Amino acid sequence: MTIASPIFKRVDNGGVATITINNPPTNLVDRAFVVELMALVDTLSKDEVTRVVVFRSAHTDFYVNHFDMSGVIGQPSSGEPRRGMSPLTALYLRLSQLPQVTIGEIRGRTRGAGGEFALALDMRFASQERAIFGQPEVGSGLLPGAGGTQRLPALIGRARALEVILSSDDYSAEEAQQYGWINRALPDDELSMHVNRLANRIANFPAAGIKHAKEMVNAATATSEVLLTDESERFQVLMKTPEVANRVKWLLSQDAISGGEVELHLGAALARLAEQSPPHA
Repeated sequence: MTIASPIFKRVDNGGVATITINNPPTNLVDRAFVVELMALVDTLSKDEVTRVVVFRSAHTDFYVNHFDMSGVIGQPSSGEPRRGMSPLTALYLRLSQLPQVTIGEIRGRTRGAGGEFALALDMRFASQERAIFGQPEVGSGLLPGAGGTQRLPALIGRARALEVILSSDDYSAEEAQQYGWINRALPDDELSMHVNRLANRIANFPAAGIKHAKEMVNAATATSEVLLTDESERFQVLMKTPEVANRVKWLLSQDAISGGEVELHLGAALARLAEQSPPHA
């Protein structure tokens, strides 16, 4: 069975659902992405046939990119920040709690809210040649706001999580593997074969064993909903500041001038931003 949506194309085969993400040009986490993912998570939460879900990208340069920050520009800074857990954080929490085993097959840039999407999956396998990881929020005056400050330390430890988050730099698949950010980095031409083999192996095991094993592992590693809410609220407060708007505006202008090079090399662009004062609007 094949199910198509504007962003997520789903193909089912033998208990494995393969989801190809296609939100051109760079797979940003925008409103359409969130709406479509909500619908997909709703469907999967009621799906008693599918045992494994594989997420891959239609774009070799981008897996799931950062949040669409263009909405920051021109938005009024007045009014109270949103209280409670953000819709994106709540969505990623639901994604992490799905009954299916979720696997990320990662090629391309996986940063910010896209990185937090990958962190909400059960496993992550990445292309040695094509995968790049980063949490660039601090470089824009923010903090990871959809689970990054909570899930990343649980995977790679406090010191390395602080390095990744505070540096706002790009990290290779080999570095991500060394840190424990991902399960494994594989040669690009072996990645899909490895993920498919693992997904089909798991899908052939009894559903009850898969379900209960995941539930118990989730219980042992549960992310605090209180802390996720706190993170969301801090993000919303920072989003209201002029400094964030100015920095985002500068990055967007540089990306337009460079023809998209900033998106490809965001870590380097944030280093340039740190070395100079961006124009103030």
